[in-house]
Amino acid sequence: MIINNAKEVLKIEAESILNLIQNVDISFETLVKDICQSRGRVIITGIGKSGLIGRKIAATLSSTGTNALFLHPVEAVHGDLGMVSRDDVVIAISNSGETIELNQLLPVIREVGCRLAGFTGNLSSTMARFCDLVIDTGVEREACPLNMAPTSSTTAQLAMGDALAVALIHEKKFKKSDFMKSHPGGALGQRLACKVGEIMFEASAVPCVTMGNTMTRAIEEMDKFRLGAVIVLNQEKQLMGIITDGDIRHCVAVATPDFGQVAVEKIMTPTPHCLGINAFLYDALNLMEKYEITVLPIVGEKNRLEGILHLHDILGKGSFKFNGGSQ
Repeated sequence: MIINNAKEVLKIEAESILNLIQNVDISFETLVKDICQSRGRVIITGIGKSGLIGRKIAATLSSTGTNALFLHPVEAVHGDLGMVSRDDVVIAISNSGETIELNQLLPVIREVGCRLAGFTGNLSSTMARFCDLVIDTGVEREACPLNMAPTSSTTAQLAMGDALAVALIHEKKFKKSDFMKSHPGGALGQRLACKVGEIMFEASAVPCVTMGNTMTRAIEEMDKFRLGAVIVLNQEKQLMGIITDGDIRHCVAVATPDFGQVAVEKIMTPTPHCLGINAFLYDALNLMEKYEITVLPIVGEKNRLEGILHLHDILGKGSFKFNGGSQ
């Protein structure tokens, strides 16, 4: 009986979330656009169980690139309302839409002049009438057998908050490296706070050819080191270009005549993207994501090659390498 009861709760709450799909409409899209265009913050407010959900939504937004905070309705009317400016977007959360403390606050927030949205299960409620936008988070029933304890309703609020956060991630083009900047305590976050020089392959372990070498020589060098690229240098060891696996596949696809005897400077990408040895790994990851590259030359004074950085070593696929060695 215990197991069956637990399964029934999960079934009811899962169905409640699925039923929200039909409620994601133009109001939801407008809310996302309002937040993206806002020069202020997203302020979440609610009380009781909805307030706890609001705190979690604010935390999720803050960690995914949207400046957000939670405002307790009671504390707001005792001075904390000063946190709210006309540039903010306020999201009020109440399943019934008739929470007294919240509905006393909302008219004052309207006077501030900011955009006001609501998550509620009652579209004709007092709270809904105060809001510029209303997102329907209503559920058919609570998972509580008495249909009283907030269960399905709070799950629905939380799921809609997650939907909002993820929609904003896409709209703002928030990247993994951006996420790690706000999560420095995590394993990958700690890694991204390191300098490039700590994990790069040093120049002695980098596939290199000089200007004038043939593609046959370049391919031999690539095959020897297996990093997916070969760096092209001049006689002073300065970075001149890069040849990747993709460049070679392209030449093969178009049947480049006498490909093996072609000089590397004819095939290379000149002045490739690169970073200095003291750059942070999150800068390297941003650069790689922006230009969709997996290998990054690292240079020192006068553009001389110091090493090479591979995306896999940033993300930790395989051994985490320091200066070409395993650790």
